[in-house]
Amino acid sequence: MEFPVNLDVDDLQRGIDFYVNAFGLEVGRRFGEDGIELIGGPAPIYLLAKASGSPAYAAAGITPGEQRHYTRHWTPVHLDVVVENIDAAVERAIAAGATQERPTVTDDWGKLALMVDPFGHGFCLVQFLNRGYDEIAT
Repeated sequence: MEFPVNLDVDDLQRGIDFYVNAFGLEVGRRFGEDGIELIGGPAPIYLLAKASGSPAYAAAGITPGEQRHYTRHWTPVHLDVVVENIDAAVERAIAAGATQERPTVTDDWGKLALMVDPFGHGFCLVQFLNRGYDEIAT
C-alpha cells in the first residue's frame, strides 16, 4: 500500500519552486499542464493546478462558500516533515515562501514548528529528540 500526497495549488510553477527549495525535492514526471510529481521524500507529492474560486468538491456548487481558495485555511489533514535540524529547516522553508505561525516549541519528544505554505496549506516541521514519540506513548 502507498499513500501518495496530492496538493492543490493555484500556480504550478510557484508550487514547484516552493517544494523544491523548501524540502529539496526534485521534479519527477509531468502530467500535462496541470500536474507534477515531486520525488525525493518518503512519498511522492503531486501538485495539481486548480484555479482559485473553482468548486472544492463535487457538491460545492450546491453549498455556498465551498470554493477553493489559497489563503490560510484549515483542514484536518496536514503534512508533518521530520527534519534533523529544525532551525535550519524553518529558515529554509521561510526563504522558500512559507510562514511560521508560532515560535518553535520544545517538548520531551522533540521540537515542533507550525508552518503554512504559500498556498494556505498547514504543515509541521518536526525534530525528534530522545526517543521521539516513544517518550509520550502509552
